[in-house]
Amino acid sequence: MAARIDHLTTSGTFSLDGGTWDVDNNVWIVGDDAEAIVIDAAHDAAAIERVLAGRRTVAIVCTHAHNDHIDAAPALAEATGAPILLHPDDRPLWEMTHPDRAPDGELSDGQTITVAGTELTVLHTPGHAPGAVCLYAPALGTVFTGDTLFAGGPGATGRSFSDFPTIIDSIRGRLLTLPPETVVRTGHGESTTIGAEAPHLEEWIARGH
Repeated sequence: MAARIDHLTTSGTFSLDGGTWDVDNNVWIVGDDAEAIVIDAAHDAAAIERVLAGRRTVAIVCTHAHNDHIDAAPALAEATGAPILLHPDDRPLWEMTHPDRAPDGELSDGQTITVAGTELTVLHTPGHAPGAVCLYAPALGTVFTGDTLFAGGPGATGRSFSDFPTIIDSIRGRLLTLPPETVVRTGHGESTTIGAEAPHLEEWIARGH
């Protein structure tokens, strides 16, 4: 039996380049009754723990290191004993939030993480952040995109460490090549599908960020 996907929304702030904004983040938990991984430990470690409900936490996976996606990661790691995994290109962003606590392991393109008999493949998708990754789970028909792809377009690229042409290349080359029925589970807001977003690529390019 494939793993199931649990979801919760947590609230806090995102800070970068001297600004701070209120945000709601999606936290995704993939697993079964025995074990799980957490994708983006945002804002509220205790709330995430409640959804984990005592399951063995295989890993805390960071889709990128903006503070709103990682602020609760050290506390959750301490509570569960799970390693925090981050792509090394996002270490400069990580250290802005957690200068005294390094991640426990690195994510790399093509790496697979297995939980509850289900494989998730790491796709390096820079642009919103240098070390941004997505996690593709074909057995679940879904991809967890963090802030790389949303319902309605790519993630923001107007702040430090981001680049619009790079995120477009990532989306075109790594995400829009997935089956159109693949469900896109995002870092903020509603889910969508690859098929719903693919027709808008040229519009995004024309609009720019």
